[in-house]
Parts: sequence; structure tokens; C-alpha cells
Amino acid sequence: MKIVFIAAILTSLLIPIHASRADDDIKITPDVVYGHKFGMALTFDVYQPQKQANGAGVLFMVSGGWYSKWTDPKNMVGRFKPLLDEGFTVFSVRHGSSPKFIIPEVVDDVRRSVRFIRLHSNEYGVRPNQLGVWGGSAGGHLSLVLGTTSDEGNPKEKDIVLQSSDRVAAVVAYYPPTDLREFVDEKSPYYHRFPALQFDVDLADDFSPVLHVTQDDPPTLLIHGDQDKLVPISHSENIMKQFQAQKVPAELLVIKDAAHGFQGDDKTRASQAVVKWFKQHLLQQ
Repeated sequence: MKIVFIAAILTSLLIPIHASRADDDIKITPDVVYGHKFGMALTFDVYQPQKQANGAGVLFMVSGGWYSKWTDPKNMVGRFKPLLDEGFTVFSVRHGSSPKFIIPEVVDDVRRSVRFIRLHSNEYGVRPNQLGVWGGSAGGHLSLVLGTTSDEGNPKEKDIVLQSSDRVAAVVAYYPPTDLREFVDEKSPYYHRFPALQFDVDLADDFSPVLHVTQDDPPTLLIHGDQDKLVPISHSENIMKQFQAQKVPAELLVIKDAAHGFQGDDKTRASQAVVKWFKQHLLQQ
């Protein structure tokens, strides 16, 4: 199975766009700037239900192969509609994209996005202790990194954003890489296929969620196809064992005969599981 990734056009993120409405029920605020690097803006889009918002927020990691591309926000409404219909506010987060940026830099970006949203939570109508994170493949990996290695922020930082916590209250990860130690080896085909993996091999442990599970991790849902050839299901199975050992509330939903990337009924089933998980673990905070 060939997976084609399109490099992000980061310069387009600098164009200011005002809030708009996809329809009468959803307010879209595109290109909110949560940081800067190399003279470019780091941005996310906000999708706010205008009726019966429940006060919880879900950050979606826009990442495939650690590439993070811009898409017209109106074209993403369908993906987020199941959550929006239940009153969740969704943040579609873009990070510094491969091939320019490597995973340690990408992780810094998504950590900052959580801190920024928590700091400005009142502006988005969400509660700071009711933030979840969700993504697929590389986005699933980043979601698990946030779930397993978060911190409370540093009150001594001059940048007020970095004083805030990057902790999340619930995680969902589709077919996530959970152990990067083999991937960052120059002999690995992944190393050459995905430039974001081309970083110091000594740092691989730091960005392998399977090595960082602790009992205070947030409730985590893993969704994986048993025929995935790109990211074998063993990645989810191995971290699930760690969650169980540490008594972290976690589930592994195995989708029979599914490969990398869900389609049709498999996609619908996974989406329903996402909504159910966040309703269960964000709305009871």
C-alpha cells in the first residue's frame, strides 16, 4: 500500500482570515496563531458549535508522516461533525512540518498548542481541565506523546504560554507508532521515507510513548486495523500492555481486516468510538 504525503505550504499560514460560519450551527475561526518559528506562524483552526456547546475541547493533530498541511477549514467540517454535533469544540492543530522539522521540534509545537489553548480557554468557551487530543498515524503518535509525557509548565518562563500545563484529560490514537527506536536507525526504511525521523538516535527513547506510560496518564483509546502493514498493530498492543500494567483506563479497539487508514464502515465505527470516548472521559470531569 502506498501512502502519499503532501508537504505543508507553511507560508500560506501567514494570511489572516476572519471568523466565518460553515452553517448556522458552527463558527469557524481559522489560522489562530499560537507561536512563531523561522519567521513563520504556527496556527490552528477553531470549530465552535453554536448550540449546546458542552464546554469540552478536542485538539486534532493534523499530521501524517509528521507532515502537517493546510486545508481550507470548511473542508474539514465533515470530519469533525460527529464531535461538533455532540457539543465539542474542535481545534485543528498544525505543527512545523516535515521535511523541514524533525520530531523533537514537532513535539515542541504540539505541546505549545495545548498550553496556548489552555491559557486562552475562556475565549473558546472550553474548560482548561476538559481538553482531549486525537490523531491518526503520526498524529496518533503525537497524541500519545502528549498523553504520556506532559508537564505542568514552568512558572519561571518569560513566555507566558510556556507557564501553562500541556496536560490533556483524554487521548484517542488511530494506528499510532509507539516505539521509534527502530525507526530512527539509518538502516530502517522508515528513516528514509519519513524525514522527521532523521534525528539523534540517542533521543529516540524520549519520543517513544511505550516507554513513558505511568499511572497518572489520561484515559486512552487505541484504534488499529489488524492488517496494517505501515504501522503494525503490535505498536498498539505493546503500549496497551503498559497501560494495563499501570492501571491506566485504556482500551484497544481492533478493526478486523482494516489496513492503515480507515474507509467506509470502518471509518464510521472508529469515529463513533472517538465520540463515545470523549463523552465518557471529558464530560465527567
